[in-house]
Amino acid sequence: MNNFSYTTATTAKEATGVRKDSAQAAFIAGGTTLLDLMKLNVEQHPQLVDINMLPFKGISETADGLRIGALERMSDVGENQLVVQQYPAISEALLLSASPQLRNMASIGGNLMQRTRCTYFRDTAFPCNKRNPGSGCPAQTGDNRGLAILGGSSACIATNPGDMAVALVALDAVVTLENSKGKQRRVPLLDFHLLPGTTPQRETILEADELIVAVTVPAAAHARKSHYVKVRDRASYAFALVSAAVGLDVQGGQIQSARIAMGSVGTKPWRALEAEKLLVGKPATEASFRAAAAVAVRGAAPREHNRFKVEMAQKTIVRALQEITA
Repeated sequence: MNNFSYTTATTAKEATGVRKDSAQAAFIAGGTTLLDLMKLNVEQHPQLVDINMLPFKGISETADGLRIGALERMSDVGENQLVVQQYPAISEALLLSASPQLRNMASIGGNLMQRTRCTYFRDTAFPCNKRNPGSGCPAQTGDNRGLAILGGSSACIATNPGDMAVALVALDAVVTLENSKGKQRRVPLLDFHLLPGTTPQRETILEADELIVAVTVPAAAHARKSHYVKVRDRASYAFALVSAAVGLDVQGGQIQSARIAMGSVGTKPWRALEAEKLLVGKPATEASFRAAAAVAVRGAAPREHNRFKVEMAQKTIVRALQEITA
């Protein structure tokens, strides 16, 4: 782990100003991912800027839906009764993440910025295009069991590891960003994470002098009837092999609106827009769910050790949809 300086910012302008002057500086809130990567020498930042004093907290109901401050802790959001009752998929995704100790420390903004758990990325003995652009991607023919079947490229097939982001993408969440000039912009979370293409080292649209201020989620019938299912090797403290966040509005047995997103199958939280369209107007039956699940994995490009994910993803979607219509 490299030596670094540590400062505490009391305003957003102060924090983003540091990043504007030094793109190698990093913001730290809970530090649950950042410090791990620094200990592994995957990331080497000369300066850490503590942003916990910034006024980016609060879980509130707005005229349009839900607002979550970027510095709220995962455990507090997951257990909040507004979230539990009106946006259950978000609560479930958060409470199935990590461990209680980590959830008590990790921030919402930091969770959206967490980096892949690909073995080759996290071990500096291996080449990795995400860590060292142009060095290669040994995962293509190596240990790719946990890696992406959707959204990959010849440069990178690393999965986005998040749970919460999958639920947020499914429910049309929007992130608010603020730069060093105090200017804010709102971006659909669906567009926040980037596909690797030829530049896997760039994972989000966040500019060097921007930070996440808040996440908003619109109120909707399918948000109230939403669910998150996580399939993993063990029942606790493990990343997903496949996950699904779904939401349905069913009236008189017919689907009025549908939301489906998948985790740990894509290089970013993966929204199944065509599968959603297929469900609208259809009866809420297993046959409808299976047809939509097949569309959701269309275009999958599995490697040698993760071919099982194509079927597992479909079964996970069907299970999630069945559980909320049972």
